Amino acid sequence: MITQRSKMALVKPYRGVYPQIHPSVYLSENVVIVGDVHIGEDSSIWFGTVIRGDVNYIRIGKRTNIQDNCVVHVTHNTYPTIVGDGVTVGHRVVLHGCTLGNYVLVGMGAVVMDGVEVEDYVLIGAGALLTPGKRIPSGVLVAGVPAKIIRDLKPEEVELIKRSAENYVAYKNSYMSADAQKR
Repeated sequence: MITQRSKMALVKPYRGVYPQIHPSVYLSENVVIVGDVHIGEDSSIWFGTVIRGDVNYIRIGKRTNIQDNCVVHVTHNTYPTIVGDGVTVGHRVVLHGCTLGNYVLVGMGAVVMDGVEVEDYVLIGAGALLTPGKRIPSGVLVAGVPAKIIRDLKPEEVELIKRSAENYVAYKNSYMSADAQKR
């Protein structure tokens, strides 16, 4: 379904496959979403982001936020991109043909490449480069170029990841409310 809000964004089919966007999703004005893309309830896609499900599919879960100037793409007939629930994807991140579990926080400017699999409750540091095929277990901090596991997450970092997702649900609700008042 394409919602009224999405008229501010470019949401278009590719080869007859339309993006499926839950009505509670917030899309900023200059977002581009193309093709076989599903975005779950209470998620938000922020300014300048491109999500291109043209040569494979993209699935984005519930309460997930994809922040400003991100690129989400896929690998032709090989790797879709799957992003779980409660995920925070920081500014200027590239997700390409990868899988992120639930409650993952991807720091600003990180690149997550083809075939990477990240389990639940992982913190990926800003600027990290996760090289093709890397597997990241649950509950760790990953950082560096190329990225490596630094240590287990502290309880307060797990709470930070959850709080980030909650904060972005509140932000998107605020933006949607302000947009509705303008109409």
